[in-house]
Amino acid sequence: MVGIIIVTHVSLGEALISCAEHIMGRPLTNVGQLSVSKTEDPDDVVLKAHDLIDMLDDGSGILLLTDIYGGTPSNVSNRLIQPGRVEAVAGVNLPMLVRALTYCQQPLEVVVSKAITGGLEGVLYMLPNAAQG
Repeated sequence: MVGIIIVTHVSLGEALISCAEHIMGRPLTNVGQLSVSKTEDPDDVVLKAHDLIDMLDDGSGILLLTDIYGGTPSNVSNRLIQPGRVEAVAGVNLPMLVRALTYCQQPLEVVVSKAITGGLEGVLYMLPNAAQG
């Protein structure tokens, strides 16, 4: 099963995991998170990430989901990419995470693709109910 690591500013990753567990109705044993604060040395975060990768990778690979591209969490994630083993996607949101979890039994490249489409398709302009009629 593909492991998923959420690398975000402060506690966003924890909140996403909590929401995803609620939606999925089960503990997420293949998911971990790294909270990055502006006071932390990125090299220390990379070391923690390597430990988490080793813990979650059963040979199926790891998908890193990070928040804002160009921020410290995405820069750390970029340093961890190993094509075909550790892949990264920026712009994490709850639909992206749930989609990745839904397909985590598939090969890593499928999980990456499903995460991206889930994230994109989860962003919608909402109209009031009367206007949809």
